[in-house]
Amino acid sequence: MTQSRLSVPTAWLQNSDPKRLTFPAHGSSVVTCLLFSHGRIISASDDHSIHVNSPITGELVHSLDGHQGGVWSLAATKNTLVSGSTDRTVRVWDLGTGRCTHVFGGHTSTVRCVAIVRPEWIDITNDEGVAVREKWPKRSVIVTGSRDHSLRVWALPEPGSEEYGRYSAGDADADAAEVNDLDGNPYHKLHLVGHEGAVRDLAARGRTVVSGSFDCSIRVWDIITGETKFVLTGHTKKVYSVVYDPSRNQAYSGSMDSTVRMWNLNNGQCMHILSGHESLVGILGLSPSHLVSASADSTLRIWDSDTGELRQTLAAHSGAITCFQHDDFKLLSGSDGSLKMWDVRDGSFIRDLLTGVTGVWQVVFEGRWCVAASNRLGSTVIDVWDFGHGEPDATEGIQDDDKETEDEDGDY
Repeated sequence: MTQSRLSVPTAWLQNSDPKRLTFPAHGSSVVTCLLFSHGRIISASDDHSIHVNSPITGELVHSLDGHQGGVWSLAATKNTLVSGSTDRTVRVWDLGTGRCTHVFGGHTSTVRCVAIVRPEWIDITNDEGVAVREKWPKRSVIVTGSRDHSLRVWALPEPGSEEYGRYSAGDADADAAEVNDLDGNPYHKLHLVGHEGAVRDLAARGRTVVSGSFDCSIRVWDIITGETKFVLTGHTKKVYSVVYDPSRNQAYSGSMDSTVRMWNLNNGQCMHILSGHESLVGILGLSPSHLVSASADSTLRIWDSDTGELRQTLAAHSGAITCFQHDDFKLLSGSDGSLKMWDVRDGSFIRDLLTGVTGVWQVVFEGRWCVAASNRLGSTVIDVWDFGHGEPDATEGIQDDDKETEDEDGDY
């Protein structure tokens, strides 16, 4: 680990005046998704567009246009972006050129959640009952969840592959038919059915997909066979959020019933019911040592990921928590016109990064960088903070903080 990386946690907690850049984005529309990936700020909106901006200058590098409805889900890996929309399609974009290269149809309602699953080594028990390590999936896939009650699994197109569903023939009707022809789509792999309500959230790693639904259940799927491994029941109201911890083989779910549940994915049993919130638990976050839940009751709670023990309650907001992100040192949360920073280790409030805004839509951080999207005087703006202290120049810092390596089979 380099000295510059060692200094990042200290810089975040002690730098009270980080360099800040503010620029407008998406007019007055809501920012539904926000990513910081490979030195790019990627924001999606209910105005149908996706913007790619530079964190250094705020310059709009690409406006990714093509969706015919609001964009409600994003996932990125290296130079590829995947988006899901109320127009019921999944689009794949080349972030280098800003071009949409593939359009997938098939869902019959809003594509509410998207994940890219890359190959990784996982521990499994084979048919002979022997524990072995295998790499799954063999090639990167996309998993999408929809308000049509189902999930779909797609092969992630390789860079430079032939475009699909992109009006290449100049015949819109023919290309629309191609988009929705699942039998003829070489990228469509599985249709996962079983939920009886909208799929609100999903988490995926290796061979496992965990999905949470408005039918009050969580389902655990095998991403290769499509098999339902477990149906996790117990919540009494809609499930809004799920996270998956492959190292512990556990899942966590947040519900409108005000509880968080911890699930053992070896046997499908509920390990703990985490109570204390007084309203919808809409967002969950997981770091190596902490589970964090955010609620409409205006609080965040930090739990022990193993035991479910409540460690801290963060209560300084006065409205529903709209967004947060955390690691093992800090937590940033948005609500009621403010963006607050907390010390995760003791739950102490550090300071406000934003105040006086109408609402904070999204927040994300990576390395020394923090990005937030908010509404200010009726206009949507993006703020960028650089918490670096005498570190390498910004471009070098971005590359070091978010580097991806090529998989041995050429996949990313």
